Amino acid sequence: MIILTTSGVQQTFSFIPRSKTYDTMYLTDEQLNTTLEVTIEASTVGDYYHTLSAVFSLVSNHFYKLELKNGTDIVYKDKIFCTDQPVETYSVNDGKYVSKPSNNEFIIYE
Repeated sequence: MIILTTSGVQQTFSFIPRSKTYDTMYLTDEQLNTTLEVTIEASTVGDYYHTLSAVFSLVSNHFYKLELKNGTDIVYKDKIFCTDQPVETYSVNDGKYVSKPSNNEFIIYE
């Protein structure tokens, strides 16, 4: 899974494609079921993986299906999750659930 943010700047990710050539990238929002074509800004080929850069317009907390195509052939498929939280400290409950400390003490009789 690829993690991206909502920022409007160029973002980069690495992947291992089935073929060395690809020309189009499509993203499908799984919540809205809309597909858009994303322009590939830069692409570099390494020994075992490719690195791709593009400007994405994503919605926070949405999942996307990624498809890279060479003509009509699908070269690579993956899933993208968009979040602005740091990946290391990501929490589903960010700002929604707050635990409150209490002094409730109880005794269990056996």
